[in-house]
Amino acid sequence: MRSSCCDMMACQVNHVCNQPGSACSCPEILIRYVSRFDEYGIVRGGEDDPLMIYYCPWCGAKLPDSKRELWFDTLKDLGFSDPFRQAIPEDFQTNKWFSRRR
Repeated sequence: MRSSCCDMMACQVNHVCNQPGSACSCPEILIRYVSRFDEYGIVRGGEDDPLMIYYCPWCGAKLPDSKRELWFDTLKDLGFSDPFRQAIPEDFQTNKWFSRRR
């Protein structure tokens, strides 16, 4: 379970939808958390690419800085040129890769 800045955000990012299909099409989910990039975004009409947000819409807390560029740079340094098509280490599928860097 992902810890969050407030109860409403925790409810959103930890919600499991019972609707068939992808989480992106679930009408109950407004916010999506992408752990590998440490990003939060507003889900837009079933699209798979949420609109990134920088502050919590409920409590106003600043959300973590995205680690998207660092993710690509780190994998590039490890020799991966196309991480979405190559078999990358399992830790890079979640936040494990940057959690150890702290």
